[in-house]
Amino acid sequence: MARERVLAAADASVVLTRAFVTSPVLSDYWRLTKPEVTFLVAVTTAAGFYLGCPAPSPIPWIPFLHTLLGTLLVASGAAVLNQWMEYPFDATMRRTARRAVAAGRIDPKRALMFGAFLSLAGLAYLLLAAGGLPSLLALATLAGYLCIYTPLKRITPLCTLVGAIPGAVPPLIGWTAARGRLDGEALILFGIIFLWQFPHFMSIAWMYRDDYARAGYLVLPDGPARVRVAVLQTLLPLVLLLPVSVLPVRTGGANVYYCVGALLLGLGFLFFGSRFVLQRSGPAARQLLMASIIYLPALLLLLTLSA
Repeated sequence: MARERVLAAADASVVLTRAFVTSPVLSDYWRLTKPEVTFLVAVTTAAGFYLGCPAPSPIPWIPFLHTLLGTLLVASGAAVLNQWMEYPFDATMRRTARRAVAAGRIDPKRALMFGAFLSLAGLAYLLLAAGGLPSLLALATLAGYLCIYTPLKRITPLCTLVGAIPGAVPPLIGWTAARGRLDGEALILFGIIFLWQFPHFMSIAWMYRDDYARAGYLVLPDGPARVRVAVLQTLLPLVLLLPVSVLPVRTGGANVYYCVGALLLGLGFLFFGSRFVLQRSGPAARQLLMASIIYLPALLLLLTLSA
């Protein structure tokens, strides 16, 4: 009898686990957090923490995990609140019409509560586990993303410039959690992420330019100015990224092998960016997007290995 009860409990556990994993409601809530975006946030935060740890001290893994968890909660909450704010416009775009709030599968009020809970929980967690400065940076990121960048997308193409600022803060959260202060090396990390975002987002904006225009977003202007903005916001940051990405060598935070690798990665990134601005086609934009997704983790990995 005891064996049968154990087997029955095991079977019930398997059923509940499968129900949890395959639940369409839970899947919708998971997608609300934009896990593909929060993954990049996790990568940049982890790199900032690792590089911010004073050498030759070992990595304090418990504070590292606390910082990562708190930052991911805030980033997930920001993603949910962004979709809550924009769901009427998301519903008009082919790319976003199937999102849970836009499609009506999740009530907007529930999305608001879910996003607010994640954001506040993340801020409180960072404050208790990592300190005041990381939590303040996270709060500034949340406010800048939701209160400034999100409304600006319907007002001016300069929204990309504004949005790149909060987008580059996660490594600073990791750095300050590890070191307790900001310094020049942390600002180099900020500069790399800041510049990287422009070609990354321009590739997306070009692929879905008709969708954005239909929803009233001005991430790219109409008429002849559209090409000029796409070219400027792709090539100029890519050119600036080459010298900025090798600055860690000058500050002593990286070695010559990192310098060679960073230049090779940057030249490859610039190649795909140049091809995009010359062709201005969907395939070229997708290749630039893929290059951006490869470039950033590869560069940060090189930097951490050479530190």
